[in-house]
Amino acid sequence: MTVQYFQVPLAQVGQRLDLVVAALAEISRSQAKLFIQGRHVVVDGTPQKASYPVRSGEIIAISPLPAQPTTATPEDIPLDILYEDDSLAAINKPPGMVVHPAPGQWHGTVVNALLSYWGWQVEAASLRPGIVHRLDKDTSGVLLVAKTRTALEALAEQFKSRQVRKTYRAVVVGCLPQHEGEIAFPIGRHPQDRKKMSIHARKSRPAVSRYEVLESCRSVSLVRLFPKTGRTHQLRVHLAALNHPIIGDELYGSRRMEKTLPPGIRHFPRQALHAEAIEFRHPQNQTMMTLQAPYPADFARLLLELGSVWE
Repeated sequence: MTVQYFQVPLAQVGQRLDLVVAALAEISRSQAKLFIQGRHVVVDGTPQKASYPVRSGEIIAISPLPAQPTTATPEDIPLDILYEDDSLAAINKPPGMVVHPAPGQWHGTVVNALLSYWGWQVEAASLRPGIVHRLDKDTSGVLLVAKTRTALEALAEQFKSRQVRKTYRAVVVGCLPQHEGEIAFPIGRHPQDRKKMSIHARKSRPAVSRYEVLESCRSVSLVRLFPKTGRTHQLRVHLAALNHPIIGDELYGSRRMEKTLPPGIRHFPRQALHAEAIEFRHPQNQTMMTLQAPYPADFARLLLELGSVWE
């Protein structure tokens, strides 16, 4: 693909740049956004945001994206190793770190760090070697990684058959109606926003989460969460569906609802969700294991702020 030049058609004047690029280049809107975010689209010589309303007579230039890698590369990035043996490791993933390379984030991931840490030679066309499950970029906590193919297959089967018990902590807006309960809304891709999941999707899959309130007051609650299934964004979607979104969750939260919170809590910069423990059967010796991850500094500070609210 060489650089392509288009003049804004009259019929598309005023439309968002990502929609116009998708139509002109005959690509999906999500692909158009990748081009725009990577500064591969300029309007009259100037990069613009995806939401930019195009004007009559403007010239849009679309440059090709660089070739996407098919194999992850080692990078010397520090990791907090909670446990390690010949079969597996558990990492305390920090907030802001992606688990494996993907479009929009090819470097700086857990996989890149692991390849350097273990000195692995990755098999061809592998971007997620050893990855058994994932955590969202801004969710912190314990992450299991397999070191052998046998361990990977055994752990994957435990996840598939729901034998793995995961425990999370979250700070949510408001006071939940019951001290404990179960949320069983099915989850699928959002009908309008492809970045989001929804309980109102056209095609949904069963999803079940259990919660337990640890502390609460009128405006905020600390909850422990036990997902029984592993749908994308499951806990975030389920809590938002109850009108108790996780504090700091820009995708599913509500700034209007958070206005009632104290400033130190209201301005938490990410979803306040931490994977605190995981229980599973060791793939080699079959013993039950429980691994726990301490809170990252930002979550620990948030809990201190909450302590003053509950006193």
